[in-house]
Amino acid sequence: MKRAHSTSRVMMGCASSLTLMATLFASQQAAAHGYMSEPPSRAYACRLALNTGCGAAEYEPQSVGEGPKGFPAQGPVDGKLASGGLTQFAAVDAQSATRWHLTDITERNIQFSWFYTAAHKTTKWEYFITKAGWNPNLPLSRASFDATPFCSVEGGGSVPINGNEGGTGPGAVKHDCVIPADRNGQHIILGAWTIDNTAAAFYNVVDVNIVAAAPDPDGWSNVGVVAPTQTLLPGDTVTARAFTGSAESAQYSFSIGIDSAEEGQPANWAFKLAETVNAANKPVRAGVRNEEGAIEPIKGTNTFYAKAESGVTSYQMQTTMVPDPGAYMHVHDVAAEYVLDKGQTNISMTLMTNKNISVEATVYNDANKPVGQSTQMVNATTVPMTVAVKSAPGAHSLKLIATSADGRENFQELKEITLTGEGGSQDYDAIFPEGIKDYKAGTTVLQPKTGLVYECKPFPYSGWCSQYSPTATHYEPGTGSHWADAWIEK
Repeated sequence: MKRAHSTSRVMMGCASSLTLMATLFASQQAAAHGYMSEPPSRAYACRLALNTGCGAAEYEPQSVGEGPKGFPAQGPVDGKLASGGLTQFAAVDAQSATRWHLTDITERNIQFSWFYTAAHKTTKWEYFITKAGWNPNLPLSRASFDATPFCSVEGGGSVPINGNEGGTGPGAVKHDCVIPADRNGQHIILGAWTIDNTAAAFYNVVDVNIVAAAPDPDGWSNVGVVAPTQTLLPGDTVTARAFTGSAESAQYSFSIGIDSAEEGQPANWAFKLAETVNAANKPVRAGVRNEEGAIEPIKGTNTFYAKAESGVTSYQMQTTMVPDPGAYMHVHDVAAEYVLDKGQTNISMTLMTNKNISVEATVYNDANKPVGQSTQMVNATTVPMTVAVKSAPGAHSLKLIATSADGRENFQELKEITLTGEGGSQDYDAIFPEGIKDYKAGTTVLQPKTGLVYECKPFPYSGWCSQYSPTATHYEPGTGSHWADAWIEK
């Protein structure tokens, strides 16, 4: 309904088998899309202008590499691993020692991050790396890579974002992995995101320059670092979580509590944590090397070390913070009724707080659809705030969510309001970007940033109407750099 508005052997799999799988996959295209964001995939590096001459991959990194799952036995054919065998992305299959930007890898303990534009239930993620002595001037093939992934993370059939299936956003967790000790210099990492409920996987190649140090000669390997920057309060806790591959190890994890304001200073709690690790007398240590080579804690950045017998491959820091009991946010001067003029009005209020917070204020209509939104930083003071609203008369609600920069504070408040007066007359199907995955030719949307309505162009341009994420705004109606390729202003 319209709404009113005013504006090895496995690596040698036979070609016929791969062709058959590709044929089957063509009839079962995955709805999921996503790309490796950290370190950036070859295609995402095109979006970041780190790579040039990328063709369509620059605008659709989330679609690059989509192919049949099951690498290395199945998957894209050799020579087309980067594109997934998709002709429109063939430019990223070009391979030479100097063709692509290399991301420096300075630590063998690495975290891989993904961004999803259509997150679907996931079986697993696997990470393969080119062999020692591989030739970067040859087309990428299975023979370029180790047959076994150096890191594998189970998905368990769950959705990988903090949201619903088909949603958009960064991965809910990062993947802790360790680069093999015998790989140095230029390499390619192939990340495979396997979808659980389709025949598809997404293959992303990442061009890297590994400059991380190898294990120390006395058997202690660098498995992480604690670089303290955050001041903590009494009652907070810090945990060094040990991982053996993708599994957490309680045996080698350590926690400390903060007992005083002095102990909460970054250098002090880092020292206390390192002392706690070493006092356990286990095959893990924390500190820095002294002149004799011994590992000793310092008041500052400490390195985690582990012996091979521990199985520990990485440490991940986790801080649990208690709210500040003296913190507050008060909302005043919200009227019970606001009058629309041709469907538009401003909702004003006064905010009072003693914290530095970011406040997001959203006005919803009676169908819980947003009709106005504003975000404002408030630095421990009293300030006015206004939300521009475009809607129709009726019951509405004002929702405020505030968070502090350290994540310690979270204030929420909901106020009921009524809009009266004159509604608008122009129709639209959705308020951008709600329901974006369903946008097609003829879909009309209200762009809150401009107050105007835009119509999705006919095929073949309509495919761009649903191409949007917080980091990929080229086709956002009215504001994106290429919006006119996809939309018509009404």
